[in-house]
Amino acid sequence: MPSRTDLVEDLMSRFPHVPREAVIKEDLLRGGMAFDDSALTDNENGDVKPKSYFIFSFDHRTLPELGTAALRRPPEEIVLTGGPYGLRRTVVSVRTNPSSPYRVKNDGDGRLRLFLDDRPIAEVGLPPMPDYYRHTLANGKSVMEVAPTIQWGYLIYLTAFRVCQYFGAKEECQYCDINHNWRQHKQAGRPYTGVKPVDEVLEALEIINKHDTEKASQAYTLTGGSITSHVGGLAEADFYGRYAQAIEERFPGRWIGKVVAQALPRADVQRFRDYGIRIYHPNYEVWDKRLFELYCPGKERYVGREEWHRRILDSAEVFGPRNVIPNFVAGVEMAAPHGFTSVSEAIESTAEGLRYFMSRGITPRFTTWCPEPTTPLGRTNPQGAPLEYHVRLLEVYRAIMEENGLSSPPGYGPAGPGRAVFSVSSFMDSLPAEPELNQVTASLAVG
Repeated sequence: MPSRTDLVEDLMSRFPHVPREAVIKEDLLRGGMAFDDSALTDNENGDVKPKSYFIFSFDHRTLPELGTAALRRPPEEIVLTGGPYGLRRTVVSVRTNPSSPYRVKNDGDGRLRLFLDDRPIAEVGLPPMPDYYRHTLANGKSVMEVAPTIQWGYLIYLTAFRVCQYFGAKEECQYCDINHNWRQHKQAGRPYTGVKPVDEVLEALEIINKHDTEKASQAYTLTGGSITSHVGGLAEADFYGRYAQAIEERFPGRWIGKVVAQALPRADVQRFRDYGIRIYHPNYEVWDKRLFELYCPGKERYVGREEWHRRILDSAEVFGPRNVIPNFVAGVEMAAPHGFTSVSEAIESTAEGLRYFMSRGITPRFTTWCPEPTTPLGRTNPQGAPLEYHVRLLEVYRAIMEENGLSSPPGYGPAGPGRAVFSVSSFMDSLPAEPELNQVTASLAVG
């Protein structure tokens, strides 16, 4: 059997226009990485920013199965450079998998390196503990619990509602472990607030704003589980929107405000805009009609695929097409037993969805699927999708974007290999470099 190194190098050779950094990053995101004990952090008491579990587990094992990595957390992200492939600076979200052929460990000289098949392939940088993580709210909660930052500090991730009202086998998205992730943290006795009070969010942001003197944090995302009825007497647009309203009143223009929510009716979308949100992410998850119905049964039942897409197009009239950025979960197209069995068929389907939206000025983005073991698709597909699918997706994504005269979407930091900070897929690493100022200016010039 070919080694993982053989597979990676073969794809680098076959797809030379895809940055080699992105090939390795996608493999780490789809299959995870292991850590020697010496490479683990001391949680909030150390010098390394620990993994916050900001919404999903993004792990290939449950907490009880992670051993030391559950007690001494791995870092939130790592940055790769150098090595035999000459990697430019590449930020990768950490997805822990003790059985991965990729391992972060000490090379014997006191330096951390990433090993593949027991061969060092990159130097590993760890995210420093930010000053604001060393402070607590008045009630003792940590900033990391209330307002963690990801993407090397660029994005504040505000999971306001940590469970989803699409519940049970007949409603939950088949690749999503948000509800299990909440349960496992509660069972482990970890702090994991289900509904974050607005005043706590504001207090955490006050701490970040005070101590983030270099203004590394440039955007915030409001998100959480879907709301099909009410939370605290509020429907989805008003529940999430009230956080944006409070943030914008307290910190006008300090951050680019984004919300990840369902594809809502136009009146609700307008309320998001009125509350101060600048970028809207109504995620469409997977393009194929049959797979959407099978993998997103709650969304199909409550809204339906065609209505979901119609609402995305309607939202572009509210926010402007540039500022509507729906996500899809790259890789579930090939999940057994219902997914495509050939990479070419899966890519063709994904490309159809990209053309549908990009031809209308809407630029989707994607998260690389992590097959979490407590999800139905994770259990039946522990290896995820083939790496070739992910590499070819990067190639076709850029091609369709260029066909439609589009550039990297706003609110994601700089684009380009060696510059990108978006950590849960390589789409930003694979696009042409653009001045970061244009990203921010485009985001603020809405409406």
